[in-house]
This record gives sequence, structure tokens and C-alpha cells, in this order.
Amino acid sequence: MVEFWELVLPLLLGLLILQYLKQLWSSRNYPPGPFQLPIIGGIWWMAAGFSHDILTKLAKQYGNIYTFWLGPQPVVILSGYQAVKEGIIDHPDDFNGRPVSAYIATELKRTVGVLFASGEIWKQHRRFGVVTMRKMGVGRKIMENQIEVEAKHLVEAFACTKGQPYNPLLAITNAVSNVICAVAFGYRYSAEDEEFKGKLEAMEMMGKYATSIVALVYEIFPWMMHRLPGPHQKVFHLLKREISFAVGEIERHREHQNKHEPQDIIDFYLLQLEKSKDDPSSTYNDDNMSYFLTELFIAGTETTATSLQWALLFMVAYPEVQEKVCREMEEVLGSSESVSYQDQKNLPFTNAVIHEILRARYVLFLAIPRECVNDVKICGFHIPKGTFVVTDLRSVLLDPTRWETPEEFNPHHFLDKEGNFVAREEFLPFGAGARVCLGEQLAKMELFLFFTHLLRTFKFQLPEGVKELRKEPVLGFSLHPHPYKICAIPRNVK
Repeated sequence: MVEFWELVLPLLLGLLILQYLKQLWSSRNYPPGPFQLPIIGGIWWMAAGFSHDILTKLAKQYGNIYTFWLGPQPVVILSGYQAVKEGIIDHPDDFNGRPVSAYIATELKRTVGVLFASGEIWKQHRRFGVVTMRKMGVGRKIMENQIEVEAKHLVEAFACTKGQPYNPLLAITNAVSNVICAVAFGYRYSAEDEEFKGKLEAMEMMGKYATSIVALVYEIFPWMMHRLPGPHQKVFHLLKREISFAVGEIERHREHQNKHEPQDIIDFYLLQLEKSKDDPSSTYNDDNMSYFLTELFIAGTETTATSLQWALLFMVAYPEVQEKVCREMEEVLGSSESVSYQDQKNLPFTNAVIHEILRARYVLFLAIPRECVNDVKICGFHIPKGTFVVTDLRSVLLDPTRWETPEEFNPHHFLDKEGNFVAREEFLPFGAGARVCLGEQLAKMELFLFFTHLLRTFKFQLPEGVKELRKEPVLGFSLHPHPYKICAIPRNVK
């Protein structure tokens, strides 16, 4: 037995060394990056100091295009406006793939939905999403009315606090979530609903897991982690629970389907299933529908709700900005109780403030990775087909070569000398190219209408005895603020 291991161990060690040397040799063709160790690649770098600005630190050390090795898999990261532009804007078709994550390959064994899909599944569901959103009135008055209903509910929730210290997280998330629920499922939740609270728990755990060392280890050793206990198993259980919920909603809609007047995305999808049932190239099915709905709910709730939390925090931190927004609305809108999405054209400072909130606090740790579908050369480097590519959009929004005061909250980034709103090509919080955020238009409507309804009704300030709120984000896939309390003082009370 001893002789067996005396032969096998050196052989295994030799194979490991050979594989490592082969990996080092192949890495010479990629952009520079953290030194890769055998088996684990570069994750030692993150384990040494995982923080929300870790990608910024890597870019400062290795340049605006660098390689991070996830085990044996190279991940090329594009940092700063020029590198990101050259990647996803100048070469949109070369970077429109999605890598198959270990979770999809190991747990699902198939590609589903739209967010993490590629090829025909992605193309068909992306097209379906764009067309259906348009049919449901996104960007038009019909959707604006739905958002306004939730904005009024949100105002009522703040009014019930009677100016006392209040954590706005639950009320904001409920309001944003209900817009998505109306679009996807055709109904809304109460903030006290236990099912809604369960969905919040699921989103919070998924967000924390996505930027954990455990998640990185799972991507390298899925065959091992699949069998081991840990937080990943809890997250997968919660995700399956959300998918099961979507499956139940699909069945409920199927039983009461109104083919002549579809009310929500499930109704439209069921009609699409009917239309394409004889098309052998169709990727429309119940599995893809359930994942599409789950992705829509999670992505559409978490990002917009987090941005609104930052919005109120910044208004309390910069009271002079808050008052200027309110004066502008008073001067332009007068005594009118309603605010229209079209009003943003006449509210340049308010519009600039909302854009600056999205710029100063980009809500995602990083954009979802893409896959290079062709060999391509960018920034002087050859990127082979099949390489994972991450666009660091936060670095674009903080690029010191493009923004006058990137580290400061400064609405004048979006205003000219005469006070007119100025669109900036560097403003890419929703991404760009073929993979630009499907819900961009809906998110913009929500942010404007929720923000203006709240600031027309209340003056937001710190509770008595509190000097300031923490402005650094909590680490997670979405970078939300530390829990805080503020006071909403009705503006019509003198």
C-alpha cells in the first residue's frame, strides 16, 4: 500500500505542476493581473481584502484592462470609460454572450431565462421582453399611472410616521416591487405580507452570496461544493422557492387566461406559447417563463429600490440640494398635485440630481459577466473567443478622466453653464450594447416619479441627535446603504 502511494502521489503532484505550468504559459497572451496560484487562480487576492472598491484597486495596480483568474478560467475586466467603450460599445456583437455559470451547469444542467442565457434563448426572450414592455405601456402614460398609484401608497407610508425616525427600506422596496408585480403577475403586495417578506429575505441572501468567497469557490469546484453544506445550499433553496412561486403563478394564469385582453407578462407569454407551438426553433416554454419572471422580479426590484434608498440618504446629507429640487418643482409645477414623467424636461436640476445619484452610487458590485463570442482585439490585447469579460461600470461612472469631481456628489456634472440638463455618454449605469438593461426605461420612470412625489410632499432630515449618515455601501451584489433612519416632515405643515 505504501509503495502504491509512493508512486501515485509524485505522479499526481507532477500532473498538477504540469497543468499549472501550462496555465502560466497560456496566461502570457492575456492582459496582466494578480498572480495566479495553482488550482485557485487569483481568488487569494480577494480573500486578502474583499471590499466594494476592490476592482478599483486592481485597475490602479494592473491598468484599465486586466485578467483575474478564477481557478483555470481567465476573466478579463474592462475598467474606465475608454476600455468599456472599446469593448461593449465599439464591439457590441463580439461581447453579447453569457458564460455558463457553475450553478447553471451543475444545478440546472440547462440554460434558461434571459439574464444568463445566450444564443436563441436570449435573442427570443430579449425580443419578447422589449416588445411586451412596449405593449404594456412602459414609457407611456399607462405605465406612468401604475407607478403613480404606488408612489401615492409610498407617500402614505411616510405620512403614517408623523415625522418620527423611520427606516424607509421596507416601504421603498414594497413600492418598487409592486410595480414589477403588476407588470409580471397582475397584482400588488402589502408591505406586511409574509410572502413579500420572504422574497426580501431571498433577495438579501442572494445578494450577499454573489460577492462571497464561497461563491467564487463554487465556480471553481462545483462538483465538490454541490455535495457540501454551506450558505450556497440555502441560496439555491431560496432561488428554487422563487421559481416554484413563478410556476404556481403560471398555472393560475393558465386556468383563468383571457386571450383577448392580456393583463401582464404571463398572459402575453402564454399567448406567445400558443403562437409558436408549431415552431421547432422556438425556445418558449414553461421553464424559461418561470426563470424569466424570477429574473424580472429580482432585478427589477433590487436595483431601483436600492437607488431610491441612496436618493433619500443623499437628500438628507445635502439639504441644500434637496431644497433646490423642491424650489424648482414649486416654480415649474405650481400647485399641481400630480407630477408627470414628461415634467423632467422642464426640471433640469431635479433630473440632474437623479442622474448624479445613479452615477455617484452605482448599485451593482459589478455588471453580469459576458462571454467573448469571437476573437477580438481591444486596448492592444488579443481576447480569445470564449473568454469571460466583465465590464466595471462603476469605474466608468467614477472615471477621473471623464468627470470633473468623480468622488463628490455633484449634480452639476449633468448641467451646462446656463443650468440646462446635459446627457453624458459616460453615463452608463444601465450598461450599453445588445445587453443593455431590459428594464432601463421602466427604472427611469420609477426613479423620477417616486423621487418627485416624495420630495414634493416631505422635507427629509436627520433624526434629532444624529449628525450624519454613513455614505459607504454595504458589500453585496447590490451596494445598498447601511440601515438608516430619517424623518419625513410634511411640507404643508408650517
